Amino acid sequence: MSIDNAVVVNLQDELILDSEATDALFLEARTANTFTDEPVTEEQMRAIYELTKMGPTAMNIQPLRVTWVRSAEARDRLVSYMADGNAAKTATAPMVAILSVDGDWHEHFPTFFPHAPERKAMFEGKDALRSAMAGNNGHMQAAYFIMAVRAAGLAAGPMAGFDTAAIDADFHAGTSRKTIMVVNIGKPGENAWLPRLPRLDYDVATATV
Repeated sequence: MSIDNAVVVNLQDELILDSEATDALFLEARTANTFTDEPVTEEQMRAIYELTKMGPTAMNIQPLRVTWVRSAEARDRLVSYMADGNAAKTATAPMVAILSVDGDWHEHFPTFFPHAPERKAMFEGKDALRSAMAGNNGHMQAAYFIMAVRAAGLAAGPMAGFDTAAIDADFHAGTSRKTIMVVNIGKPGENAWLPRLPRLDYDVATATV
């Protein structure tokens, strides 16, 4: 870890999470590049989504959609769309999730905004606005998804190297969904981690006004 023991002790004093949870979610968590063959269960998949959906989004719009790629046939198709450096990782992960955003998220207004469902009309015919909101909020939800994977005791390998148009044509044909991320999921395997890269210091990345 790049954080010395004195900082870790001070940090932990300010948190309501215990040190095990802090390590699992942040300090020791890493992007996995290899996985064991231990399967990811349906119960784990549901738990990951149940946590993900609770993260805040603008007007509670929740544009993120998850396509779990479980079958061998679907996996082979997905692998064929991955960049060369990502294909092997996606082929061998116990579970893979395609994360997309739904440009027609406003259709669910009565469900996610039941106290004012009439606000759906504000977004009718405004494709560019809906797309921008889907992208902004969907990427936030993708981050929640990664943290939820970690909370389930698994490792995530989020990736952006793929043929987006091909994945959308194959897995999202006839919908308004657009792929934003592919996430490999499972227990970390042998040599799963690359060296941890430095993080920006507090004084560099923050300002107080």
